[in-house]
Amino acid sequence: MRHFLDTTDLTVEEIDDIIELALDIIANKEKYSHICDGKKLATLFFEPSTRTRLSFEAAMMELGGNVLGFSEAASSSASKGESVGDTVKVVSCYADIIAMRHPLEGAPRVASMKSDSPIINAGDGGHSHPTQTMTDLLTIKREKGKFEDLTIGLCGDLKFGRTVHSLIKALSRYKNIKFVLISPSELRVPSYIKRDVLDRNNLEYCEVEKMEEVMSELDILYMTRVQRERFFSEDDYLKHKDAFVLDLKKLENAKKDLVIMHPLPRVNEIATEVDDDERAKYFVQALNGKYIREALIIRLLQWGGMLREN
Repeated sequence: MRHFLDTTDLTVEEIDDIIELALDIIANKEKYSHICDGKKLATLFFEPSTRTRLSFEAAMMELGGNVLGFSEAASSSASKGESVGDTVKVVSCYADIIAMRHPLEGAPRVASMKSDSPIINAGDGGHSHPTQTMTDLLTIKREKGKFEDLTIGLCGDLKFGRTVHSLIKALSRYKNIKFVLISPSELRVPSYIKRDVLDRNNLEYCEVEKMEEVMSELDILYMTRVQRERFFSEDDYLKHKDAFVLDLKKLENAKKDLVIMHPLPRVNEIATEVDDDERAKYFVQALNGKYIREALIIRLLQWGGMLREN
C-alpha cells in the first residue's frame, strides 16, 4: 500500500506516469467511467475547502465510485476530542481510499501510520499541498508539452505560499528550469528553500520586486495572493500591493504563449479583465485538478492491489 503525502513520495517516472494517465482520462473519459465501481473515497476535511474537496468528490464519482466523509472538524468526532489516528483507523474500515485535509502540519503522515487504506494529503497547514502541485504539473504539461527548458515566474507571497514551495521542489527535478522570484522583500522565498532546493540542485534563479522587469522572459507566470496580514505595517502593504496585481497593461510585453496560473482562490491579485485573455489558464487549472485526482485515485488503488492494472 502506498500513500501520497508529498510529491517527493513519487519518483520522476511515477509523476510522469500519473500525468500521462490524467491525459488519457481527459482523452478517453468513458474508458474510466466505471473503473472504481464499488469503491469508496472518504473525504476527511478538518478545515474548510471548496475546490479541493469538490474536485476529489467529482473525481471519484466520474470514476464510478462513491463518496463519504465530512467537510469540517465540527461535524466529526474530532469535536469530541477523538485523535486523528483513531478517526482514520475507523474510517479506513469503511472506505477504500482517504483524502484528508488538516490545519496541522504532518497530520496526514500521522494518519498514514494508522490507516488501513491509502491516504492522500489534501493539504496540511502551511506545509504541503501535493495534489495542487500535481494539478500545476498537469497544467504545465497540457499547455507547454514539457517540464524542461522553461522560465517560470512565481509572483506574490513566496514566503508563506505552500503551493509555491511545493512547485519549486517538484520542478527542481527537471532540466534547465529557471525561476524568477517576484515578491516584496518581506515575502521572499525562505532561505531554506533557496539552500536546500534551488542551490543544491544548481538551479538558476533571480529575485525582483516588479513583474514588468521580467515579463518578457517568462514562459509561465504563477500568481499568488499578497496578504495584508503578512506585512509589518499598513504603510508597507499599501506601498507594495498594486505592484503585485496583474492587469492587461502589465502583460503588454509578455510572450504570446505565456501561461498564467493561479492556485485560487483569487482576491484582487489578477484583474478580472485578464480572464478573457487566452493566456489565462487558472480556471482550466482548476478543472485539471479533477483529472489529476482521478489519476491519483486510480494509481494508489492499483498499487495497493485494489484495482487491476490497466
